[in-house]
Amino acid sequence: MPATSPTWSRFLESHCRYPDLGILLDISRMDFPESFLSEMEPKAEKAMAAMKELEAGAIANPDEGRMVGHYWLRDSSLAPSPALKKEIEDDLTSIKTFAADIHSAQLKGSTGKPFSQVLIIGIGGSALGPQLVDECLAGPTAKIAAHFFDNTDPDGMVRNLQVLDGLLEETLVVVVSKSGGTPETRNGMLVAEKAFAQAGLDFSKHAAAVTGIGSKLDQHAESGGWIKRFPMADWVGGRTSVMSVVGLVPAALQGVDIDAFLKGAADIDAKTRALPTKENMAMLLALMWFHAGNGKGEKDMVVLPYKDRLVLFSKYLQQLVMESLGKQNDLDGNTVNQGVAVYGNKGSTDQHAYVQQLRDGVNNFFATLIEVRESGAAGASTIEVEPDTTCADFLQGFLRGTRSALSGNSRSSITISIPRPDAYYLGALIALFERATGFYATIVNINAYHQPGVEAGKKAAGEFLTLMAATRGALTSEPQTAEAIASTISRDTEDVYHALVHLSSNKEGIAGKWGASPAEDTFILG
Repeated sequence: MPATSPTWSRFLESHCRYPDLGILLDISRMDFPESFLSEMEPKAEKAMAAMKELEAGAIANPDEGRMVGHYWLRDSSLAPSPALKKEIEDDLTSIKTFAADIHSAQLKGSTGKPFSQVLIIGIGGSALGPQLVDECLAGPTAKIAAHFFDNTDPDGMVRNLQVLDGLLEETLVVVVSKSGGTPETRNGMLVAEKAFAQAGLDFSKHAAAVTGIGSKLDQHAESGGWIKRFPMADWVGGRTSVMSVVGLVPAALQGVDIDAFLKGAADIDAKTRALPTKENMAMLLALMWFHAGNGKGEKDMVVLPYKDRLVLFSKYLQQLVMESLGKQNDLDGNTVNQGVAVYGNKGSTDQHAYVQQLRDGVNNFFATLIEVRESGAAGASTIEVEPDTTCADFLQGFLRGTRSALSGNSRSSITISIPRPDAYYLGALIALFERATGFYATIVNINAYHQPGVEAGKKAAGEFLTLMAATRGALTSEPQTAEAIASTISRDTEDVYHALVHLSSNKEGIAGKWGASPAEDTFILG
């Protein structure tokens, strides 16, 4: 009888499985020592206690004085007040009613045509969540096809409008912004409004808003007579908003089973709310992140889902994890520069891209492989591309081969296994990483629910726009260098130079001439 292999023994000791949910977490290829979990137990207990307080309604974001309640969205009974519970349930009913009215053509566009397309205008979590759901669960089979303005890039907007050329009569526009003042979303809304006007269509009969009550967007939608306004709660952050009106409105419109989506998340929440560390998938994930990066984010997380439907999952996790954990200061005010960098695409595509470096190059990462056990493709899944071997067999082989090749060269990896990428299991995956992110933040003593760096970037962008206006006002019919204009308006020369390059590249009547170096470039009005 052959001896039990070390890898088999390690797998048996270092996996967590929920047979009733069909989900497995394998951490056997992480190089943590046998004593690690017991040594980390005090931190794990603290993280569990902090999560309990969060779910009970504690103020989680002192910067804004607000709670963080995305966990209540999938189980309204957890909401800290009857009013909040009713709000969640009323929103869900409103979403389903609206989607049913669109699907049954009770609500139609301004010319009487039923809606067949939806244009979602948002940025960050207001777009990433709906995009992930669209790619994974909707796609070509959606009841309504989705399109996105998710940036202020005019070329991207034009390309979407070209796809919708001739279809605007059948297009519903959903504008998503909590404050209504987010520049990228506002800009996209204005471009959409103009496109509808140019097509001779009444935009108000095509538009719905997802926004905070009383926000600029809410006021704009109300005064404009838009067909629907969905209230966005202030206790839901953008990166955790996919199970709020932000994500559920587009999902319901596309025909996604939003009840199953919420149920998958609720079931993971329930498991990881009470189970001890060794049986708690979310806590084990957080602890593996801590171990891999020495509690300081010293290694990146490479996410490789072996399923095309999950190609956007790594992009989604970039915001969830990096915006939550990328913090300069800890809760005691110490400078810690925390974070876990996330990147990835999909398997087996990346075996022809950067797995070469992952195995043989700098060892500055740990991989997270996501296995989808069922191929799910009727017809294609049974075609043999070699004797007794299908495409799905190859995909599994590549997953196992990558895992083995990485560990064979002392590269760490985690594997998460789900049966299929349906609404239930996508909800479960999202919830698993949301809770792991929350646990990790407590373990390293940071606030996962604010984003001062993002706000700093927004402020700096506004300052640059102000500088650009001043720069434009200083241009004359005589050629001037950036240094000369900067001196006139008392601004930084480099900033002025970049403003001038942009203006001369995009504004009619402003020209630039290259010199021997940027210092000798000149700019002229007229």
